[in-house]
Amino acid sequence: MPDDLNRFSAVVLVLFAVSIFFVINPVSIPLRLPWRRGQHDSKDGKQRREYKIHIGTLTAPLIVVLVLWASTCINSGVIRDGIVGVEGIKPYNILILFFSLAYMAITLDISGVLQAAAFWVSNKGGSSGWRLYLYFYLMLTAFSIIVGNDPVILSGTVFLVYWTQATKVDSMAWLYAEFAAANTASMVLFVGNPTNVVICEGFEIRNIAYTAYTIFPFLACSLVCYGALAIQFRGERYIPRRMPDIATLDPRSVLRDPVGAIVGSLIFGSCLAVLLGVSFTSIDVWEITLPFAAAKFVWDLAWDYYQFVRRGGAGKQPRSTTDPVDLMKIQMQHMQRTNTHDVRSTDPERGISSIQFTEKPAGAAQHPHVKEKQFSDASTTLELEETRAEAVAPLDRRISHENPATPGALVDEPEPMASSQISGATLVDKPSRWTWFRERWPTITTAIPRLPFGLVPFAFLQFILVEALAFRGWISVFARWLEIASGGKPYPVLLLVGILGIVLCNISGTNIGATILLTKVIRAARLSRSATLAGAIALAVASNIGAVSFVFSASLAGLLWRAILKQKDIKMKQTTFAKWNSLPLLVMTIAGLGAACAELAVIMHYGLAGTNDNHIE
Repeated sequence: MPDDLNRFSAVVLVLFAVSIFFVINPVSIPLRLPWRRGQHDSKDGKQRREYKIHIGTLTAPLIVVLVLWASTCINSGVIRDGIVGVEGIKPYNILILFFSLAYMAITLDISGVLQAAAFWVSNKGGSSGWRLYLYFYLMLTAFSIIVGNDPVILSGTVFLVYWTQATKVDSMAWLYAEFAAANTASMVLFVGNPTNVVICEGFEIRNIAYTAYTIFPFLACSLVCYGALAIQFRGERYIPRRMPDIATLDPRSVLRDPVGAIVGSLIFGSCLAVLLGVSFTSIDVWEITLPFAAAKFVWDLAWDYYQFVRRGGAGKQPRSTTDPVDLMKIQMQHMQRTNTHDVRSTDPERGISSIQFTEKPAGAAQHPHVKEKQFSDASTTLELEETRAEAVAPLDRRISHENPATPGALVDEPEPMASSQISGATLVDKPSRWTWFRERWPTITTAIPRLPFGLVPFAFLQFILVEALAFRGWISVFARWLEIASGGKPYPVLLLVGILGIVLCNISGTNIGATILLTKVIRAARLSRSATLAGAIALAVASNIGAVSFVFSASLAGLLWRAILKQKDIKMKQTTFAKWNSLPLLVMTIAGLGAACAELAVIMHYGLAGTNDNHIE
């Protein structure tokens, strides 16, 4: 490894900055080529077809890595280290862990658990807007602690969009509360965010010890974050003191698969318990999560097929939907009708199952694909005529698999719905090529496309780019700067890393890139154990609350959140995102790092975590 900075070092740093720029500000470059079919070009009379080259979250780092390799600024060893890992950080371990847990969490969500909880909270909140706001914040926080931020962003965002449209309240306060709660709560468990796993592996922190270090900063951040949200959204426009009269929702109607929900909860909970139990062993975490994910996959295969056979096979009976969003939309439309006093009969105990009307719902004219809707005591029937994505109204657009194929391309073309039955609600549509698989294995065919497969190349590329900085001497330089600025003392290290971490989440290609970079810098610096631990705790706080930041690309959750809103026809500007996140981020930074300082004082006072041996590492 080169020891001194040279011209190659300058090239690596410049191209690293270029990569970050395009991750934050992706661009599409039009490319017009001669073609047999295409639009007519009036200038030369030739037929041309226009293509676009997208340079963004995935393509920019890939191009930079290829350029660095081709120009001999890095060698194949750097690429290998970025994939296999070095100094205890194993990228493949992190990704296997993340995808194993993500599959279990997504299949659990598909069963309707989160939607059912949201309906229950809506009922408990009643007519008090502030009570509902608090209840939703607590519910989303609790779910994010357990399953992480991405599944909550995935389902919670869709629910809140429809819920706020049905209740006629401004969605901003509720959506920002969801985003802040999900990302803040993800710091509690080491499996809540890929950045947490990087920190645990990079600093050799036990899984259960990680939670012990982050629980108090999380509580401080969560409390002040809610206070900041309540202050800036205090207007009647955002959180009405009294909500409009809305119908009681039936949580059981969206709990599509109670048996699957119970089994999924047991498998996921057992996996988390075993992970915490083996904290003091040398077993890699993926060796625990992968078997549990495989067991859940086998269960889903068997249980889906059993239900298919029990229904009588293909075409015998409408199959159960894999997505509770369809019934949720029906219930939300019912809430809208209740709000305008247009419902003929309601039963608060039974919710939607007792609604009786046959006329077309309000707004049907705006949704040409809705042909007929009829509610009755026995069943609810909705016939949908699927069209191409361009003809579908924005409100009812489906998020293609509701998850991006790649981090930089978060919106795909909607996929046609298959025939489905939701707790008595039947959806009839044209057959598709996916019908055969989705009839037999609906859970798997819904869950797997929702996995963020684009995270795999993105994460590896981030590791490679950081290894390139280390290879050309920049990590050593940054480590010396940290030593000089902090004097090697724990509290300055904690504050510097915490603030730098939040800043770098915005300017270094998501919080994953920031965490990898700062982990390498702290490890390379000559710091005492107390100072190293201080840096690790600060980085855990910063990498999670740093997602509640100024740019969407500060986290993959931010990119996903923006894409879902875009498909729901809610345009979120970068400046608006920064405006509403500024106060929560400010108070969380102060409270989170303050709690971390207090925690560190206790740890050092009692000589915990080896801090009584403060030799320079």
